[in-house]
Parts: sequence; C-alpha cells; structure tokens
Amino acid sequence: MADSKPGTPAASAQDLGGKEQDFLKAKSYLLTASTNTGVNLYDHLSMVLTRVLDERPDNVVDIFEDVSKDVKRSKFTSDVDTVQNKLDKSTEVALAQIQKKLFSKGEGDEEEAPQDEEVETPLPNLMELCFYFEQSGIGLNREEMIRVWLALKSLVDNHPLQHVRFWGKLLGTEQNYYVAEVEYREGDEEEEEEEEAEEAQEEETPEKEGEDDDEEEQEEDDTPKPDYKPPPTVPKEDNRTGANKKVYFVCNDPGKVWVKLPAVTPTQLSSARQIKKFFTGRLDAPVVTYPPFPGNEANYLRAQIARISAGTHISPLGFYQFDEEEEEEEEGEARDHFVTNLDFEGIPVRDLIDPSLSNWVHHVQHILPQGRCSWWNPVQKNEDDFEDEEEEEEREEPDEPEPEVGPPLLTPLGEDEEVNSMPAWTPSLSSNLIPQYAIAVMRSNLWPGACAFGFEKKFENVYVGYGHKYSQENYTAPPPPPIQEEFPSGPEITEAEDPTPEEEAALRAAEMEAAEAAEEMEDAEEDDDDDEN
Repeated sequence: MADSKPGTPAASAQDLGGKEQDFLKAKSYLLTASTNTGVNLYDHLSMVLTRVLDERPDNVVDIFEDVSKDVKRSKFTSDVDTVQNKLDKSTEVALAQIQKKLFSKGEGDEEEAPQDEEVETPLPNLMELCFYFEQSGIGLNREEMIRVWLALKSLVDNHPLQHVRFWGKLLGTEQNYYVAEVEYREGDEEEEEEEEAEEAQEEETPEKEGEDDDEEEQEEDDTPKPDYKPPPTVPKEDNRTGANKKVYFVCNDPGKVWVKLPAVTPTQLSSARQIKKFFTGRLDAPVVTYPPFPGNEANYLRAQIARISAGTHISPLGFYQFDEEEEEEEEGEARDHFVTNLDFEGIPVRDLIDPSLSNWVHHVQHILPQGRCSWWNPVQKNEDDFEDEEEEEEREEPDEPEPEVGPPLLTPLGEDEEVNSMPAWTPSLSSNLIPQYAIAVMRSNLWPGACAFGFEKKFENVYVGYGHKYSQENYTAPPPPPIQEEFPSGPEITEAEDPTPEEEAALRAAEMEAAEAAEEMEDAEEDDDDDEN
C-alpha cells in the first residue's frame, strides 16, 4: 500500500488522532489530584470559569487570583461558630503520610548505595525471615513487614548499633507496640550510661539532704525510734548482663519515632509476676494495680519483654556453644556467655519436631525469683558498714541464705515444666502435604504468641500477642494482707470503772484502820523492848 500524501483524508485522520491523544494526555494531567487537598486542577478551573461567566466582572484578569481563592474557600465546611480551613484527615491518611518518609531516599543515597553493599550492616534480612514465618502461618503480613523493615533501617541509621533484630509485636487496647532488640557497638553506649548515672545521683541527692535533717531532729528529740530496718533493695544488673543484656526500642507504628525502654530492675520483675494488665499503647500511662507496680507502662513493658525472652527464646541444639577458654576459667560458676558454633551443620526437620523436645535449647538466661539472672547475696558484708573492729566483733552474723539456682544456659526444652498437664511447647511441620520442603515450627504453650522456626542452619524467634502468660482459670487479683493483730488485752491496760462515793469512803476508812493498827503494833513492840531492858 502506497504512503498517503499530505492533504489526503488519511493524513488528516492521523493528525487528528495525534491531537486527540495529546488532548487526552493533557486532560489526564489536569485531572491529577493533589496529595495534600485531594482536588485536581481541571475541576478547579471549571469552577473558576463558571463563576466568571456567571458574574462577568470587569477586569477579570486583575482579579482572577482572588476568584480562585474564593472558589477554594467556598469548599470549606462551616459550623455554628467555627470554620474548618483544612480537609478532614482520617487516622489512616495521617499514618500514611508518616510512613511515606520510609519509602523516600535521602540526598546522596543513590551514589552511596554501592559502598553500603560492601560494608556489613546490622540490618537483618527481614523479608527472608518473613517468608519462613509466612509458611508457618505466624507473624505479620508482607506489607506490614516491609514497613517494619524500613523502620528498622531508620533505627540503624540514627544509632550506632552492632546487632538489630525484630523482637515482635505486643498488642494494646489503644495502640500496639513494635519491639526491636538491639546491641550497641562497644564504647558507644558509655555516654548514655553516664547520663543515667547522673540522673540517679540527682534523684538520690534530695534524699540524702532529708536524711541529714532527720539526724538533726533526732539529736534534739530523744524520743525512742523503732529498730526495724527494711530488707535491702536488690540492685539491678549492669548493662550487657543478665536481664539487661539487650536494649529494646519500641514504636506504635512503623515510621513513628523509636523510643528506648529503660533498664529493668529486680523489683519490677518481681512485681510483674504478681499482676496481669493489658497494655494501652502509651508509654507514660500509669500502671494502677494491686500489688502496686513500681513504674509506668514503659517499665512494665520492659519487664514483660524480659520475662518472655527468658522463657521463649530458643535455638537448635549445637547452634551455640560455650567458649572453651571461659569454661576453664569459670569452673563452678553459672555461665552466662556463649558463642556461635561455626561447625554447626544443621538438624533434620524430623528431628526438630521430635516430641521429646531434646533438639531445642534456651539461649537466654533464666530469671530467678529474686528478679535477677545472677543471684545477689542480701547479707553480704561491706567494709564501709562497720567503722570499728569492736563493733564488727560484737555484731552477730545473720544466717547465710540459700542461693537461688535456676536452669543453666542451653538447657533442652524437654526439661521445661508442664503447663496444665501438657508440654510447654508444641512442635509441628509447616505443611504435611509436602513434608520434604516443610520447616519445623515451635509454639509456646506457656506464653501464647511466642513461636520459632528451624530449617537447615536458619532459625528465628518472634512474639505476637498481648504479653500475658497462659492461665487456665480467669485472673483473680490477690487478696489484701490480713489485718494486723491487736495487742493482747490484760489487767495492765484494761480500763476500770470509777468507784462510787460510798466505795471511796469505805476505802478511806479501811486505810485509816490499817494505819491505826500499824501504829498500835509499833507502840506495842516499843513497850516490849523497854520491859526487856
């Protein structure tokens, strides 16, 4: 077929088709809605031109901008006394605008990308772990995990971290908590420790001043004071040890600010074992319970995270091992440190789901009833407590308490206590249809929501739940302590009735008779002595 010449109907049809396409592209561009207000330029211009043609004012070019502003202002909703000058934004829209920053790159990221690939990063491959958890039917959906992954990336960019792990998600009544477990690089956490120490000193200063005032008052007032002394407060464990081995950051939604949780104390751990309360999603919310909890929701959240980690963080047998050098140095002491076994070859999936639970071990220290992972002797002596040697000799030594002992590190799950006549863990395959490609899944019956998977040389733990332990019965608050017994009633404190006037007169007469009889006896004795002489 020969090419059409210019001016022919075929050529004009092609030109017309091209113009229509350009017109449609231009119109679609004008119909693009604004991300801030949701209004597009095509509708706005239509309304502005409609008003101009209806009113036909003079010098339209000069007042065109004012007409445009009036059209925008006419869309505002008005109430009785207020004018809303912005569109209503739902919580979903507000959250989407916050999370939009996670998907945007900063300046210079594209140029630095090749360098970042060569350097090791503490950011985990969360999408790979999500794939395995998704096979197990646990965890979060992919869209949410991508946002959590990007949120962890922002945490890594803003803090000097050596290791980062997605701990899990704690559900609350108002908002939820996304928890990140991190480890600082050595030497980078000293500044924060110094700040915490300064805050502790500032809190102790007014107490010491108050003690000095009390001593002055005691010197002036000689009234007796009780000898009772409260039991010593169990000190908290240092950073990178025991229950404070890891540091935890939380946020209510991916994209919001990560907040570092404070270190946990033994008193908070002991109190958390006695109460059961849902989280609200506000870290500053008070924890109103009985027995009273020493702290707010941030402290209660940190205590529950420590308890869940100690009871549900597991790993395949042989993945971790104790260091041989430290093992020789610390013979007889509880070991609290282990290293990764580089020669670990993996455990078959069939062995991982063995009902005996002997191929899984705990790799987080057990929390003792005292609230610490390492026992602290409450009656240990300090040289500063005794000023003179004589006082030290006269002071009676209290009975040495029996140390609290818990299961050591890397203890198999088969030694866990049963939960209401059922094992503490339930092993299963991710799929019984194709078992050769399935992975091993472990679900905790003691802490519902705690799960772990194992496959070849990979494993991971995650928790998604309300942060409560399993209980067969409904929660019942403990009763208040019994009323203190009163002092036994006796004649020395018994109140007697006042005597009547007749009884007082009879008492006086009896006293007078007794006095006269005593005088007569004395006179008689004197007369006898005179007769003898």
